[in-house]
Parts: sequence; C-alpha cells; structure tokens
Amino acid sequence: MNEPLLIASQLSKHFGGIKAVDQAGITVKKNSITGLIGPNGAGKSTFFNLLSNFIPPDSGSVMFDGILTNRLKPHQIAQKGCVRTFQVARVLSRLSVLENMLLGAQQQTGENFIKVWFQQRQIRQQERKNREKALDILNDLGLIAKANDYAGALSGGQRKLLEMARALMAEPKLILLDEPAAGVNPALIEKICQHILNWHSQGISFLIIEHNMDVVMSLCEHIWVLAEGKNLADGTPAEIQNNRAVLEAYLGPQ
Repeated sequence: MNEPLLIASQLSKHFGGIKAVDQAGITVKKNSITGLIGPNGAGKSTFFNLLSNFIPPDSGSVMFDGILTNRLKPHQIAQKGCVRTFQVARVLSRLSVLENMLLGAQQQTGENFIKVWFQQRQIRQQERKNREKALDILNDLGLIAKANDYAGALSGGQRKLLEMARALMAEPKLILLDEPAAGVNPALIEKICQHILNWHSQGISFLIIEHNMDVVMSLCEHIWVLAEGKNLADGTPAEIQNNRAVLEAYLGPQ
C-alpha cells in the first residue's frame, strides 16, 4: 500500500463569522490520483489555499512528504514538490508561452545575484536544459506551435494546459488541480484527462477539485467530499456514488 504524501489534519479557516473550512482533513497517497468534491460553497478552493499556504489556516496542520509546511511560504512549498493550478488559469499574458513555461523551473542559478557574475557558464547550460524541457512538454501537449505566441492569445482551455505544463517544469511530486475541466470544451477535456494519466504513470500524484463527475469518476482512485467546510465522506468512486449523505448534500433530502 502506498504511503501518504500529503496529510492535512483539522484545518480551519474563518472569514469574519463565516466558517469556510471547519476542522477538515485529507490524505493523499503517493502515486495516486485523489479527488476533492462537494457542492458549491463547500469550501473546496479555500481548502486548496490552506494546503498550499496561499491563505494560512487558523488552526490545523499540513504535512507534505514528511515536512510540516504550515510556516513555509507558497514558493517554498512548490520547491518541496507540491505545486498547484487555479480555477481561473493564471498566465502572464504579455509573455510568450515559452517564457511562461521557463518561469516554472525551480532553483534557477541565475536567480542568485552573486552567481550571475561567477557562474555564467552554468547558468547558460541550465537555461538551455530548461528551454529544451519546456519545448518537449509543449510538444507533448500540442502547444509547440504556440511557443512564441503571447500567452494572452490562448483560448481558456489552452491556458489551462499551459498552467499544468508550467507546473511540470517544477518537477513536482504532487500537483493540486483546481477544476481543470471548467470552461473547457469536451474534446479538450478528454485530452487533459489523458495527459493527467500520462503524468501519473511517470510518478506524479494529483489532488483534483472538479465539478465534472465524469472526470472525477474516471480519473480518481479515492475521493473526499466536503460540505459546509467539513468532511462529509471519503471512499472509492463506487462508494461515493452510493453514499446517501453525499447524494443529499448535492440533491437535498430524498
């Protein structure tokens, strides 16, 4: 049985008098695709923000790959191998697609002011490798023809692909995907799902928020359900589909 990669325990977050997340937790195992679902307003995106420390929790803890991440900044968590995407894809519109990709690479030597002066050869070699890697990923995703286009010229679905591709540049162990199928046409959804399965086969784990139940049920091995900021249920796709409490959370009392 795979060991846990991410363990969140008793996470809570209040905004004024509103409990967005209330003593919620989750476990994501290594080399897994895990789903996080719930009705609108369940606190899923806030929960993602707590996991990546974009918003610090009021209480609770997050362990990633054996490291307590509560006091780490989001970029430090990304450097540990836990990266995320957003419900509305965040790209730098005035940079090219390739330039957006290169921003995803972690621990670049050229980011250090001193090393810029004394390790220029190493910097050039690293930049060349990062460029080759970025172009390979774009080619796999069918975006190679867009490499030199402004990212702002991409369609919504292509921006989602670019954001996921940029996450791969960080050599992640876990990618948190926030609604990868939202606003994407059915043909591209199928491609996104296939890419996720391909990346998973390479050893990358995923935690996915998604409202498209076909996507969740086809990709995820284990699913967690939030309702009103609290854990409602977790189990296999078949168990969740037949869970009365989950059905009532979505459809109301039957």
